[in-house]
Amino acid sequence: MPDVSDRVNHPMPARELERRWSLIRSAMQDHAIDVLLAQANNDFMGGYVKYLTDLPATNGYVQTVVFPRDEPMTVIGQGAFGLDQRLPPEGDGVRRGVARQMGVPSYASAHYTAGYDAELAAKALGAYRGAKIGMLGTAAISFALIDGLKRGPLAGARFVDASDVVDPIKAVKSADELEFVRHAAAVQDAAMQAAIGAIKPGMRELEVAAVAEHVGHDLGSEQGLFLSFSAPAGSPGQIVNRHLQGRVLREGDQFSLLVENNGPGGFYCELGRTAVLGKATAEMQEQQAFVLEAQRFCLDLLKPGARPDAIWDAYNRFMREHGRPEEKRVHFHGQGYDMVERPLIRFDETMPVEKNMYFALHPAFSTDRTYSWACDNFLLDSNGDVERLHRSPQKIFELG
Repeated sequence: MPDVSDRVNHPMPARELERRWSLIRSAMQDHAIDVLLAQANNDFMGGYVKYLTDLPATNGYVQTVVFPRDEPMTVIGQGAFGLDQRLPPEGDGVRRGVARQMGVPSYASAHYTAGYDAELAAKALGAYRGAKIGMLGTAAISFALIDGLKRGPLAGARFVDASDVVDPIKAVKSADELEFVRHAAAVQDAAMQAAIGAIKPGMRELEVAAVAEHVGHDLGSEQGLFLSFSAPAGSPGQIVNRHLQGRVLREGDQFSLLVENNGPGGFYCELGRTAVLGKATAEMQEQQAFVLEAQRFCLDLLKPGARPDAIWDAYNRFMREHGRPEEKRVHFHGQGYDMVERPLIRFDETMPVEKNMYFALHPAFSTDRTYSWACDNFLLDSNGDVERLHRSPQKIFELG
């Protein structure tokens, strides 16, 4: 494999990409899958594309990856009509492991371009007309792509959902990957510290969140969410996105911030804290102590082989016993190139917890007088021990 281009922001080592490709191709062999098909249009939940190519899908532009069991990849992305470039078998330093780059100017906002990517994918899959084709992340692959392939020259192929083949590989992190994950957590600690240090009356919520985002970009982050919520101390609420971050902070307010960006290399972590421009109420402190207790309760259940549905049931039983509302969404979840990655800790997840997975644990709830939460990342390491990856103090920051 050639040296990686200096244009790539914090590239994965070649040995890590080769490890992934080898494990995936071995699993394809075991399941008699001839070729994999992945597609994404963003780098929030487009992890398959990044995992295979070390290049994220961005900006709503569709990126399609054809990953054969016995040959280098083909990548189809945004480009001029007629773009069909043959690369060295090992790639070109940017598109490592890619032998063919195809492009087309298609856009989700222009419905009549919906079939263009499928036409190119059909060309890339020309040798697989009667093959078994594994789809990765069927919720992310466009209907237009699969419908176009099935109606066209791939009508005789067998399409299967191969997510369960690749997800267990993708969810267990290597030593190289965990080095990037630790760096992502450290970037978030720095971003949170800067944001809390900048808070003052008169700032809008968006302006505080922008401080965290700026620090993240300075330290190598490429993408992320920065959710916030403010109100007079002791008020219920929920963190919200940029469009609803127009409120101006006042003396005595509480302010909660979620920093959920990726770090150098593209791995996501998730850190949430609350500050008060004054003093927290006694009930806020009491509920803060409880959410940390709830977090520790779940960490005791985080063991190799643990079933997510069993953890979910135990947590909701814990909440009921302590007079708090049950979780109805997702209690905690894995992370990686996807902001939310399997396994999800809830009733419908089938993937068990394993060593070298890391999770965002974020018990949260509102009462009539408080919004209470704690959010940190934890690693279940190769020894089966749990490590908190963030270093930010687990407390309400009182700034008065």
